[in-house]
Amino acid sequence: MSREPANTTSTVPRRQLGKYLRDWRTQSGLTIADAARLMEWGASTLQRLETGHSDRIRLIDIRELCRIYGIPGEIAEGLEGLASQSVVQSWWHAYDDAIPESFDVYVGLEAAAQQFVSYRSELVPGLLQTADYARALYRLDNPDATDAEVERRVALRVQRQAPINRRNHPATVDVVLDESVLRRLVAGPRVMAAQLRHLADLSTREHVTLRVLPFAAGMPLGLPTGPYVILGFGTDAKGRAGEPPVVYVQGFTGELYLERAADVDRYRRAHAALAACALDVPETRRLLRQLGKEYAAA
Repeated sequence: MSREPANTTSTVPRRQLGKYLRDWRTQSGLTIADAARLMEWGASTLQRLETGHSDRIRLIDIRELCRIYGIPGEIAEGLEGLASQSVVQSWWHAYDDAIPESFDVYVGLEAAAQQFVSYRSELVPGLLQTADYARALYRLDNPDATDAEVERRVALRVQRQAPINRRNHPATVDVVLDESVLRRLVAGPRVMAAQLRHLADLSTREHVTLRVLPFAAGMPLGLPTGPYVILGFGTDAKGRAGEPPVVYVQGFTGELYLERAADVDRYRRAHAALAACALDVPETRRLLRQLGKEYAAA
């Protein structure tokens, strides 16, 4: 294989491909040197692939790595789909494209993130959902799912909240919720009461900043942004800069990932404007507890 330049642009598909391959290599008990030897590569070639900096990715090589690591067929299919994506910094992942819908690209980014900056206009974000709230939403989206499948999905949702719940160095969260999120009845008053109490309790944590944008604030930006999450990856154990930030926008038929600095900056400015018009943290907490009591009494 020809030598690739070390400064190849890293993009979400390639970063996620590299993470999955690294994790599966580790699970298989192989070192980079071991796996590279089996591929008849230099160790640096595999290292660039695992860090998302390889500029030439061949599907035949990805298939062979999947075979060596013992990666199951459905996951291997998803990795091949990631490998086939163009090197672009604005990536629309349609649910019916080369990557199966069951292969969740976002989960890998979420697990690695150290900062979450988010705005939600309709629903409580997954990181802050109670199990009952998440269960109700999943049943609505998947009416034919068995009870066992529903519970498995809810358990996965709760497990994905680990970055903000871990005791040491939890991820920081800065969320603005539109007031409609609090007023929109999901699964009945009892579930909503518990969800709002949960949000109020979370807002007491030092690493969680939660604010509500009231109806009275109108449209601070003059147009809707839609829901978004800005994921930051901080620094590594040695204090080196992590991966570049990503804006994630979930749609009904796919997901948008934005990495260009100009796009990320625009979302950061929008978030600052929304936060400036929102209730402060103590006011938000009081509103959450008040509405929680109203739901509980309904």
